[in-house]
Amino acid sequence: MIIKTRSESAELMILRSLSIRMNLSEKERSNFLNLEKGFIGEQQFDKWFETNFSNEGLILNDLLLESNNTIFQIDSLLITSDVVYLLEIKNYEGDFYTDGDIWSTLSGNEIKNPLLQLKRSESLFRRLLQNFGYNISAEANLIFINPEFFLYQAPLNPSIIFPSQLNRFMDKLNKKSTNIKDRHLKLAKHLVSIQLKNSPYTRLPDYSYDQLEKGIICGGCNTFVTTINKEMVVCNECGYKEDITAAVLRGVMEFRLLFPNQKITTNGIHNWCKIIQSKKTIRRILSRNFQLEGHAKSSYFVNRKENID
Repeated sequence: MIIKTRSESAELMILRSLSIRMNLSEKERSNFLNLEKGFIGEQQFDKWFETNFSNEGLILNDLLLESNNTIFQIDSLLITSDVVYLLEIKNYEGDFYTDGDIWSTLSGNEIKNPLLQLKRSESLFRRLLQNFGYNISAEANLIFINPEFFLYQAPLNPSIIFPSQLNRFMDKLNKKSTNIKDRHLKLAKHLVSIQLKNSPYTRLPDYSYDQLEKGIICGGCNTFVTTINKEMVVCNECGYKEDITAAVLRGVMEFRLLFPNQKITTNGIHNWCKIIQSKKTIRRILSRNFQLEGHAKSSYFVNRKENID
C-alpha cells in the first residue's frame, strides 16, 4: 500500500523552467540534469517495485526528516511487519570505481560516496525510531537501478543492490512472512506528519521576471510554442497540440512556481504567455478558473475556495 506518493521537487520543476527561459551556468545545468536523471531513476524503481512486489507492506516515498538536529532524506521507505527498509535509489550510468571510501567515474571525476550517505540516513532514522518509542528493526539498502551502471573494485557490502541483483532482492522481500497491523500504519502516518516541507539544501540560481524569456512552453518537448490554431496552441517542433485554456493554466502554474509572491493578473499572464494576443481570452480563462479580487487596475485572481487544497 502506498502511503506517500512520489512527486517532482519544487527545485527540479523550477530548474526545468529556468533551463528553458534563461541561460544556466555550467554548474547550475549540471545540478538540474542530475536532479532530472535522479527523478527518472526513482520513477523507474517505482514502476519495477509496483510490478514485482507481491507481499504486504507500506510504502512512503520522498521523506524529508529531521533527527538529532540533522536533516536527511529517504528516497523510498518500505514498512513490513518486522523490518523497515530504507532504500536509496541511484540512477548512475557508465563506469565507476572505488578506492577505499573514494568513489569516482572512470574518467577521474570524484563523486559523493553514496554508502556514507546511506549509513548517515540509517543512523539518523534509527535514532528517530528510538526517540518516538518504535521498536522495529531498520535496514538500509543502496539500489542501483540503471542496467548500464558498473562499479570496479566494488566493496563487499550486502547493503548494495546492483542491477543484476534486483530480482533476488525482490525475491527476498516477497518471501518474508509479513502481517501489517495498526502499529505499522501508525508509524507510517507519524512519519508523514513530521516530514519537512522544504529542503534547506535547495540550490537555485538568482533570477528575475524581466530576465526570463516569455511564452508558453510545449507540454510535449519543452520548447516554446509558436503557433495558435483556432482554440489550440501547436508546437512547430514536435507537433504537440493543446487546448488554449489548458496551455494558459499550465502557464499560470509555472508563473506561481517561479514567483509565489506575485499576484495573478490579466496583464501579467498575458505578458507571461506572450503568444496569445487577446487579453480578453486571458481574462476569460482566468475568470472561469479563479476568483477575482479587488477592482479595476488593482484586481487580481486567487484560487476559488472550493479549489484550495
